Amino acid sequence: MGTFKRAKLVCLSLVLSTASAISLAAQTVTTIASIGGSSGFNPLGLVQGANGNFYGTTIFGGSHSAYDDGTVFEVTPAGVVTTLHTFFCSNVKCPDGGGPDIGLLLSANGNFYGLTTLGGAGGQGTVFEITPTGKLTTLYSFCALANCADGASPSALLQGTDGNFYGTTAIGGNHGAFGTVFKLTPAGELTTLHNFCPSGDGTDCPDGRNPTAGSGFIQASNGNFYGTTYEGGANGYAGGTIFEITPAGMLTTLYSFCAQASCADGASPNGLLQAANGNFYGVTYAGGAVGEACGGNGCGTIYEMTPTGQLTTLHAFCELLGCPPARGR
Repeated sequence: MGTFKRAKLVCLSLVLSTASAISLAAQTVTTIASIGGSSGFNPLGLVQGANGNFYGTTIFGGSHSAYDDGTVFEVTPAGVVTTLHTFFCSNVKCPDGGGPDIGLLLSANGNFYGLTTLGGAGGQGTVFEITPTGKLTTLYSFCALANCADGASPSALLQGTDGNFYGTTAIGGNHGAFGTVFKLTPAGELTTLHNFCPSGDGTDCPDGRNPTAGSGFIQASNGNFYGTTYEGGANGYAGGTIFEITPAGMLTTLYSFCAQASCADGASPNGLLQAANGNFYGVTYAGGAVGEACGGNGCGTIYEMTPTGQLTTLHAFCELLGCPPARGR
């Protein structure tokens, strides 16, 4: 175990040194603001508002020192940071939510929308709207139905071309703790479009289970939504899937990982985008080339998938020297 840790640290140092060298040759990085204290800890990305300022969330911290529930903040191009909202979970349910663990999205109305994975009236996360001046409105609190049939712990959010919001929950749903795809109107009316894992016991989930957080859910050029699940699929518990779902809720599993021996095609997808050529690209957290550094589970892959579900592994990661060479097209 000790040797493994040292090896990882050496690799990390090399990467950082290389990155520094490239940075010095190509561009200058300037720190314009530091996040911490009442502005929160662990920011999760930025979006630029209509006024030119930047907006983001932090998972932890805020002005309520006894609690650690995260913030929404604004930063000007000159580096002036303003905390717009501190989430306050002084009890189990905390009405405004807590732990916003994805960034914000900017809507056409100029306001921002985001998720919390904790809190809300049901105690299992929220969807919120916040104005550029910091007025926060909770649009929906998950686990409003018995046994969290409406989902729990939301994991992704986007605004569709029809103006409604679409997203996933990591757990909950009327099949158990396996997640959902939902639609939410700007007025806060939620419709569950799909419940994952029809078996209800987690052992037989051909459609996948536990949708991936953040960038694993997109709307494609055909108007349908594409996403990934971290587990489940046709090849067993560990693989995960890529799925397509229409705005009306018709879901098609396009690819189930671990289709190849030792999950050489990858496992546990985590991230997805559509390129100009119409194909989809993403990464898997595990699978691919099997190396000692990954405990025999593979170190992950980069893949390309056509709209019909044909997958090509573009690269398989491996952390230690002597691993199998990277596979390309």
